[in-house]
Amino acid sequence: MRKLLAAAVCLAVAATGCGATVESAEDTESQAVTLTNCGRQVTYDKVPERVVTNDVGITELMFALGLEDRMAGFAMPDDKGQVSGLPWKGGYDKVKWLSKDQLTKENVLDARADLVFAGWNYGFREDGGFTPDALKKLGIPSYILTESCHNGRTKASRGIMPPLDALYTDLTNLGRLFGVEKRAAALIRDFKQQIADVRAKAPKGADRPSVFLYDSGQNTPFTSGRYAAPEQIITEAGGVNVMHDVADSWTTVGWETVVARDPDTIVVCDYGDVSAEEKRKFLLSYAPLRNVSAVKNRRIFVLDYADLVESPRNPSAIARLGAYLRTVSGDR
Repeated sequence: MRKLLAAAVCLAVAATGCGATVESAEDTESQAVTLTNCGRQVTYDKVPERVVTNDVGITELMFALGLEDRMAGFAMPDDKGQVSGLPWKGGYDKVKWLSKDQLTKENVLDARADLVFAGWNYGFREDGGFTPDALKKLGIPSYILTESCHNGRTKASRGIMPPLDALYTDLTNLGRLFGVEKRAAALIRDFKQQIADVRAKAPKGADRPSVFLYDSGQNTPFTSGRYAAPEQIITEAGGVNVMHDVADSWTTVGWETVVARDPDTIVVCDYGDVSAEEKRKFLLSYAPLRNVSAVKNRRIFVLDYADLVESPRNPSAIARLGAYLRTVSGDR
């Protein structure tokens, strides 16, 4: 488990204050709320009281809104980074860890969940039959993470809007559903201000370094297209995502494409059984990459998994990557 500095993560909620309390939810227990989720109108008959979430970013969206009292548990592998320094660590202390794997129907039923908040490839999956439609048949409503919405371009491709818009959409929707609109609006306002501060200092025009996001994979790399969080994390930090033209969120490409686009910097996603250092060593030693600028100049920057999926950690990730890319721009 990697250590995440508390100060860096606190940046993501600095203007509202680490550990800040939220306004009390309004008396809307019996009032239906209709939201637009993945392009569909979805009506929730009541405010959920036993929410179950899948994965770290989704879980922390609930915690950042102060909604741990509305949760019955979460599923999350234990390789997604250290949480002890987080401003919303109290949520992890309070809410039950249901599984170190993905959610299952059994987890959800055992927890007596009245809402499942997950995403496609963040819990929801056709091959295992764990889908919103399957849960609906059990009488359990769902909310789908907007970053993960299927976009119809292929059967599995995801992403329907810019990644930060997806983050703001989910915070706004959750704020409405749980009656904490003011808290959601404050988070969005503060996130936008933090990002604007980084943007103001970012390299401009031809000085913007090109960046390749490396998640995993040796035969074929798994990376980020323009609909996953790294697209705007890179862009707002002052870089250019070399896979911007890929109309998907998380997907595979060929190494020949990476070589042809010659990124100035590689951002490594730190999670899983292969450590960030092992990924770094692979990139630096992989013969086809030897003439890529990022490899020749050993410009490899590491961000945590939770920084790079839709989550309240995204603004902090933008700030840290922005500081690094300014040094890259100055060295070119």
